Amino acid sequence: MIPPEAPDENAGNEPPAVSVCLKVMRTRSQFLATARAGRQGTASMVVQARERGDDDPCINVGFTCSKKVGNAVARNQAKRRLREAARLVLPRFGQAGWDYVLIGRAEVTAQRPFQELQNDLIYALKKLHTQT
Repeated sequence: MIPPEAPDENAGNEPPAVSVCLKVMRTRSQFLATARAGRQGTASMVVQARERGDDDPCINVGFTCSKKVGNAVARNQAKRRLREAARLVLPRFGQAGWDYVLIGRAEVTAQRPFQELQNDLIYALKKLHTQT
């Protein structure tokens, strides 16, 4: 027996969810290939991006913070904030078949208000996609 569908309270109020596959970069070669491509700095991060040119429709994303950001706790906090911003922003403003690397900035990434962090990422993505 199939359970009944729950009533859709937001019918017509919000756009449908975009089904985009996000994959996390794991290898150094992926990071280096993206580093050789376009780059856009913002107040809270640097975003590197490149179009892969393969048939994989997923968005690859990587995160990094140098020791300039702080100790391990500060670096992990900055990367967690970047991951969450990417999870919320990339499905809407990223392009399928692209690689993105988000690089945290010292003392800013972990302290900046989260909405401004998201706005910085949106700004960087728009600038990177208009350059190509």
